[in-house]
Amino acid sequence: MPVVGGGGVPPQRSQGYDDHGPYDDGYNQGQVYRSGGGDPSGPYGGDDGGDRRAAGYGKPPPNWRKRIKIGAIVALVILIVVPVATYFWADSKLRREVDLSKVEDRPGDTEGTNYLIVGSDSREGLSEERQDELHTGSVEGKRTDSMMILHTGDNGNTMVSLPRDWMVTIPSFTGSETGNRIAEQTQKINAAYAIEGPELLVRTVEYNTGLKIDHYAEIGFGGFANIVDELGGVEMCFDEAVKDKNSGADFEKGCQDLDGAEALAFVRNRYALPGGDLDRTKNQQKLLSKLASESAKITTIMNPFKLYPTMGAGLDSLIVDKDMSLFNVLQMFWAMKGVSGGDGKSMNLPVVSGGTDPRLGSVQKWDEPKAKQLFEQLKNDDKVTVSAD
Repeated sequence: MPVVGGGGVPPQRSQGYDDHGPYDDGYNQGQVYRSGGGDPSGPYGGDDGGDRRAAGYGKPPPNWRKRIKIGAIVALVILIVVPVATYFWADSKLRREVDLSKVEDRPGDTEGTNYLIVGSDSREGLSEERQDELHTGSVEGKRTDSMMILHTGDNGNTMVSLPRDWMVTIPSFTGSETGNRIAEQTQKINAAYAIEGPELLVRTVEYNTGLKIDHYAEIGFGGFANIVDELGGVEMCFDEAVKDKNSGADFEKGCQDLDGAEALAFVRNRYALPGGDLDRTKNQQKLLSKLASESAKITTIMNPFKLYPTMGAGLDSLIVDKDMSLFNVLQMFWAMKGVSGGDGKSMNLPVVSGGTDPRLGSVQKWDEPKAKQLFEQLKNDDKVTVSAD
């Protein structure tokens, strides 16, 4: 029977300091216990790593070397695939419709490369509303509205505008499409295109200049205006106000942005210019060079929402010869840009004066000695020293 209130002190149970008996008083002595209970089949694999990973600890660091390598591969693929795909897409859009192999009695190969660049008055694809907007009228067929020879070579680039009223000899020719035999005749040069199309025009230019035309490029009214619109317009400056009801030109003095319709009016206007067609050819060179410069701007090239529509608008309406590649088109483009930047020369065909012919009406007669010297320099890829003034 126990003694209460005095006498001996009952023996104390172990407090866990020095024995390992079965008794546990529930107090932790500072040990760290594994939550998994050491069971490898438990939810955390038998150690404390699961809890630490679940809490965000012990996560392996990112492998930056691997990420950089993958990023570099992706960037390389983009840099290769996108330009290649763009090239083939653009090349497929070229309208290779002119067969220069059908041109008769061609000159021999000459130094450098000669492009015949033609602006036609084609209304192809234009609605009546668009024709009214562009002041083109609704004439059937198409004629040459502008003609330029662009020569590229080791001694710089030269752009020579040919007046549409230049009185020339159109040589005999068999039409590639019609089979008609055209007799030799004296005509304005733009009649060659109207009679038998691009092939006879090339034949006529080669016959009168002695230059071999390596490539042909033609664009109509609608395509020209669309390119300008896709670029967001071009800025042109005027020394005085210009107004012409025939082309629709209506410009104030000073610098201003022209949209597609206004730009077309600018290059078509000749009645309101003191020099008539000769002054118009100068305006055409200015605007074409301006377009080349605008298209080559970094803000255009690096903006796919601007670049691809501009390329599409131009290539859809660009008619070229069957042997012209996209690379040739780019060479022509950069040469035009170079002329506008001062790396080359732009000029009109040297003429003596305007005049009239009883049969042909208003005509331009070339300054034959100066013109032949000019074409000889181009033929030999010499530095051009001839001036149209």
